[in-house]
Amino acid sequence: MSDTTEPPSAGPAAHRPALRADCANCFGLCCVALPFAASTDFAIRKDAGEPCRNLRADFRCGIHSRLREEGFPGCTVYDCFGAGQKVSRLTFGGRDWRRHPGTASEMFAAFPVMRHLHELLWYLTEALALPPARPVHGALREALRETERLTLGSASELRELDVAAHRDRVNQLLLRTSELVRARIPGKKKNRRGADLIGADLSGADLRGANLRGACLIAANLTRADLTAADLIGADFRDADLSAADLRGAVFLTQAQLNAAKGDSATRLPPSLTRPAHW
Repeated sequence: MSDTTEPPSAGPAAHRPALRADCANCFGLCCVALPFAASTDFAIRKDAGEPCRNLRADFRCGIHSRLREEGFPGCTVYDCFGAGQKVSRLTFGGRDWRRHPGTASEMFAAFPVMRHLHELLWYLTEALALPPARPVHGALREALRETERLTLGSASELRELDVAAHRDRVNQLLLRTSELVRARIPGKKKNRRGADLIGADLSGADLRGANLRGACLIAANLTRADLTAADLIGADFRDADLSAADLRGAVFLTQAQLNAAKGDSATRLPPSLTRPAHW
């Protein structure tokens, strides 16, 4: 995978490949830089900056094919949106933290920042692919260019970046995008933004155009639910049942959200996302 260096003017489709994790070109940063808490998601506890015991010398996972069976489902859900290879190959020019230990602290600090920026690039790219959002396409393209510029900064520039402030600016555009898309659905739409829907029975629910931003849908029953044009940014789908649900027109749905959920062959997905292997 290339290092997301092409200009944003290349269009949304050109950005998708560089916004997907390419573990073969990463120095196992998510397995080192991030902390684990012993839980149902991770079988062990580890501190930030401490290599996971399953990380091999070649930066590959020693139990990749059986992560869920070994008690690491959290690893199968995590998505860096391509930040890992960007930091490894571009920010640090291919100098890994094992052979160049002096880079470790800066690399581990830069990685979470880059991950935030790449997630924003994903959402902005998705927004630019939505025809109803044409009124804000100009502003979205400008935000995409600025976010891309920030990803090209040095390790020290990334460390000093006010990510929260940048996210807030981008989020205003994403909110407007959501409003424009959901307005195409007739009638009154459900607003469950940030709602506690843990274990909720939403089977067969008409959630077209619903605002589910940040909703907690852990273990919710969404079988046969229609989520066309529903805003799903930040929604927690861990163990939610999406069997036979229609997600084809969902707004800001990510692969990580799907990986955290349950589904089946009847679940209808957007073309940009893939059916998880565990479904």
